[in-house]
Amino acid sequence: MATGFWTDFRRRFSRGLAAILPTILTIAVLVWLFNIVNDHIGQRIISGGKWLAGWGYSFFWNVELTNAQARVREALDTFWVDIAGFVLAIVLIYILGLFVASIIGHTVWQSIERLLMRLPLIRQIYPSVKQVTDFVLKEQQVAFQRVIALQYPRQGLWSLGLVTNTGLASLMAATGEELLTVFIPSSPTPFTGYTITVRRDEVIDLPLSIEEALRFTVSGGVIMPMTETSAEAQVRQATGRAPVGRLEELTGATQGQRTEESST
Repeated sequence: MATGFWTDFRRRFSRGLAAILPTILTIAVLVWLFNIVNDHIGQRIISGGKWLAGWGYSFFWNVELTNAQARVREALDTFWVDIAGFVLAIVLIYILGLFVASIIGHTVWQSIERLLMRLPLIRQIYPSVKQVTDFVLKEQQVAFQRVIALQYPRQGLWSLGLVTNTGLASLMAATGEELLTVFIPSSPTPFTGYTITVRRDEVIDLPLSIEEALRFTVSGGVIMPMTETSAEAQVRQATGRAPVGRLEELTGATQGQRTEESST
């Protein structure tokens, strides 16, 4: 069936936007991070360096401090100096990471965070910001082992789950059964969900990767793993339409049904 121009344009535009938007957003995030580091750390380092250089110039050459700083600022206002400030900011952040990774640094940083959590207004903002940055930047502590299916939240409803660990030892000792700790991701944000403990014989192991399970969850089941779809569904998922032969087969079947109905 022929489609109108605007319908076809809207569909093609949506596909093009879906193809290019991830790249644009990735570049935008990287540029935003560059500006944050450069404006709030790099430029502060450059300003401090210019002030120190101006003070040294004034001291050693017996020049008025204001004139010395103006000359130094004029001499150092170049593109390469700004790049040097950004590089120094990266080095400074790396050194901070080394410090926080040490025992003393970790203790000091925890003390600073506890102090921040006592301050009004900051304690309402800081935890949420820290959760986001920790998820994006820190090494993930949760290691999903495999993908399983289980009947949750009730019998007859199947959900995908990610095995994170065995069950609690005290719980297994009390029940006398082998248990698993399972994380049930939610749609459309799989980073939130429920952590449950189930019997080992109540789950079914699935031949899916963690990435395939998360894509399936994020898309609400639209993006099926290729190993779990039929040949027809694979073509439909790749092209956005059914195979030509299958369309003809369906069309023929529909026409045959109509003929039978009219004859009766």
